[in-house]
Amino acid sequence: MSRRARLVLFGIGATVLATMLGYALHLVPPFGGDWHPYRDSAVAAALSRQAPNVVTSVNFDQRGLDTFAEEAILLASVIGAVTLLRPAADERARRPPGAGHVLQSTRLAGYLLLPVSLLLGADIVVHGHLTPGGGFQGGVVFGTGLHLMYLAGSYPALRRLRPLHWYEYGEAVGMGAVVALGVAGLAAGAGFLANVLPTGQFGQLVSAGTVPLFSIAIGIEVASGVVVLLAGFLEQDLAIATRRGRR
Repeated sequence: MSRRARLVLFGIGATVLATMLGYALHLVPPFGGDWHPYRDSAVAAALSRQAPNVVTSVNFDQRGLDTFAEEAILLASVIGAVTLLRPAADERARRPPGAGHVLQSTRLAGYLLLPVSLLLGADIVVHGHLTPGGGFQGGVVFGTGLHLMYLAGSYPALRRLRPLHWYEYGEAVGMGAVVALGVAGLAAGAGFLANVLPTGQFGQLVSAGTVPLFSIAIGIEVASGVVVLLAGFLEQDLAIATRRGRR
């Protein structure tokens, strides 16, 4: 294809996209107004599912298919990054470095905050349909909280704390659970990822139908993905640092 043909094709696509974007912006309710149809519909749908947290209801119910696609992208991104970060043969032969110089106050803070961070991450995931949070936020808190052990100055202890194959399995389990929820919706004749479970009572932990299960599945996958991804970067950085004699 010639340069001129590519420019013409790009111009046509850009014109169509700009036209559609302009039309969509024209239909957006004016700023400061009291007419917000999407907000009203989203809040009503969340309340009908007994889910006080409307944001979580939107993510794990009303637009569950979009969330499923996002998690598939995250899974593919982690797999791609870890594949590129695979240690070479000479890097695998290196022993992991021991603890460097760490302030005792930093070491103490890391050990004290580690269980707090893990409990906080789990709480954010489990209560995501009731209070601010959900699988995305809680998964990141849990996955990064584990690495307080590294900040406390003990990389070998971090490796013992998070056996990597557990989290590789966790990614598969989390994504598999999301697919299972989608298939359950199809089996019930309501559509992929449809909310087909009893919604329970408003404000109760066991409520909102499939929303908390979806959130927990996403939390498992996000936390596992963060751990696997950070492990790849740490292994590569420390191997290179050791090879260059910086440690």
